[in-house]
Amino acid sequence: MDEDYLEAVLDVVGAIPPGRAMTYGLVAEVVQDRLVASGLPARGGPRQVGQVMARGGSGVPWWRVVNAAGSPPAHHAVAALERLREEGTPLTADGTRVALRRAVWFPDDPPAGDPPAGDPPAG
Repeated sequence: MDEDYLEAVLDVVGAIPPGRAMTYGLVAEVVQDRLVASGLPARGGPRQVGQVMARGGSGVPWWRVVNAAGSPPAHHAVAALERLREEGTPLTADGTRVALRRAVWFPDDPPAGDPPAGDPPAG
């Protein structure tokens, strides 16, 4: 795995705000878009994102990256779900998965509390 890809994955994951989550596949899509925009070839997918996270993701909020069903990594599920609950991340009724429709984050989303682009500030 090359350094550009590794850094791009960790950059995206590091930017996920508390209370939000991304899937491995969504991280892969964002990374591909960023690589292409910077003149590098598109590469990687959800499995490669998982490899990056397993090998070097301890310094980023790894618990905010889940599979397409909203489940955290099985071998870290207890710790991940605890952190997600602490952050107020929306979970399913049984508390075992992230409620992705409410929690998914896209890097171009405004930070929590900020009005969407184009809306005047309240007040």
